[in-house]
Amino acid sequence: MTRRKLIFILAATTAFGALVLSAARARDVPKVATGFVANVICSETFVSGLDPKRDFTETTDAMPGTGLITWAMDTEVDLDRRDVTVTLLGLGRSHAVYREGVGCTLEHGEALADIALPPARPQAALLPEIAGSAIVVPQTPQLTAALDRAFAEPAEPPFRRTRAVVVMKDGRIVAERYADGIGTETPLLGFSATKSVISALIGILVRDGKLAVDQPVPVVAWKNPDDPRHAITVDQLLRHTAGLALGSSLQASLASALEPVNRMKYMESDMAAYAESIPLETAPGAAWNYHDGNFIILSHLIRDAAGGHAADVLRFAHRELFDPLGMRNVVMQFDAAGTPEGSGEILASARDWARFGQLYLDDGVAGGRRILPAGWVKYSASPTPNAWVGIGAGFWTNLGDSFGAKYRVEHGWPRDAFFAKGTIGQYVIIVPSQRLVIVRLGRSPNAPPKADGVFDLVSDVVAATSANAKLAGGN
Repeated sequence: MTRRKLIFILAATTAFGALVLSAARARDVPKVATGFVANVICSETFVSGLDPKRDFTETTDAMPGTGLITWAMDTEVDLDRRDVTVTLLGLGRSHAVYREGVGCTLEHGEALADIALPPARPQAALLPEIAGSAIVVPQTPQLTAALDRAFAEPAEPPFRRTRAVVVMKDGRIVAERYADGIGTETPLLGFSATKSVISALIGILVRDGKLAVDQPVPVVAWKNPDDPRHAITVDQLLRHTAGLALGSSLQASLASALEPVNRMKYMESDMAAYAESIPLETAPGAAWNYHDGNFIILSHLIRDAAGGHAADVLRFAHRELFDPLGMRNVVMQFDAAGTPEGSGEILASARDWARFGQLYLDDGVAGGRRILPAGWVKYSASPTPNAWVGIGAGFWTNLGDSFGAKYRVEHGWPRDAFFAKGTIGQYVIIVPSQRLVIVRLGRSPNAPPKADGVFDLVSDVVAATSANAKLAGGN
C-alpha cells in the first residue's frame, strides 16, 4: 500500500467516524447549507437590491469548503413572487420569502403570518442629518490612500471584496466609498454585527427597569427553580457564558453546518423555542462558548418585553433606537414565529451602521438624550474572562489580556477600540481615543486574519485622522 493511499484511507475513516458520531447532524447538512444560501440571497436581492448571481459567488467564495457543494446547488430566484428556493442535488429544499418592511424569512412548510407594520412616523433624528445621497469623498490624500488600499483586490484568492467603507471623525463623515451597485442608502447584511444592535435594545430595556443584567432571565421554559437553566442571566447570554449545548458559531465554513446551532437557524420555525429547549453543557457562567442561540433568546426577551408580536418589536426598535439615531435604511428580519433573528439578520446602510457606532462613541447619548443606560457602553466593552477572541457584552473588545485583543493591538489597532463584528468581513469599529467610527462591510474569508484588509484600514485611518491631520467637514 502506498503512503498516499494510506493517508487517504485514514482521512476517510476519520471523517466517516465523525459523521457516524454526529449522524443526526450530518443529515441536517443539506438543509442547513441551502437555508443559509436561500436566506442570504433573498435578503440581498430583495432588500439590498444586489445581483443574486454575484452575491452567491461572493458569499460562498468567502466560506472555506463550500465549493465542495455549491456546484450541486440549484438556486431559483423568482423576481415576481420575490422568493428564493435552493436545493442541493434535489435535497434539503429551503424556501425564503420576502415581505415588505421585514425582509426575508425561511418558511418550513407553513404559511407565514402577516406582520402588521406599525405606521411610519419617524422622529426627527437626534444625530445630525447627512444631507443628500452624494458620497462624501475622502477629505485628505491620506484618507484617499486608505480607501484605495481597502478596496484593492489581491491578484489571487482570498479576495477582499470590500462593499462599503464609512469613516466618521467627531461625528462627521470624512470619507466613504462603495462597490459598484451599492450606495449610501443600500441596506447591507451585518451578520453577527446584528448582535450588537440586540445588545443595545437589551440595554434600553435595562434602562427602563424591564430587565437586569445580573438576574435570571424570564424564560418560561426555565421558570422551575430546580431547572439549572433557571440561573442563566442576561449578562451570561450577552457574553456567551450561559452554557447551552448548541455548539459554536465562530466559523463560517462548510464544517460549521454540523453545529446544532445551525439547525436552529435554518431548520426551525421557532428558533427561540428550540434554543430554550437545549440542555446545559456547562454550568451558567463557568465557560465561554460563542453561539447564536444566546442572542436568539435575548431577541425573544425583547419581543416579550415589547408586547409579544413582531410589529411591537419594530415599533419599539424604531422609537427607541433607529429613529433617534437617524437610521433610515434599516431592516430587521424575523423567524417564522415572529421573533427577531437577532443573531445575524439586521440589514442597514453603511451610514446607518456608522450612526449606530456613533451612539457608542458618545457613551450612549444622542443629541443630549440618553439612549443607553449610564455605564452601558463601558460594560459592553469590558472583557469576558476566558473569551480568547476578545469579546465583551455584545461587542468585541481590545481591552483585557485575551489572545484576540493582544493580536489586534500588536497589529496596529488602538488599545481602547471595541467593535461590532459580523462574519466574512463586517465591522463597526469604535475608537474613543481617536473619536473615530470606522465601518467596513464586504465578503472576505474569516481566515487568514488579514484577508479582509481591516487591520490596514484601521491603522491607515488612525494615521490619516490623527491630531496632525487637517480634515474638512464632510456633512
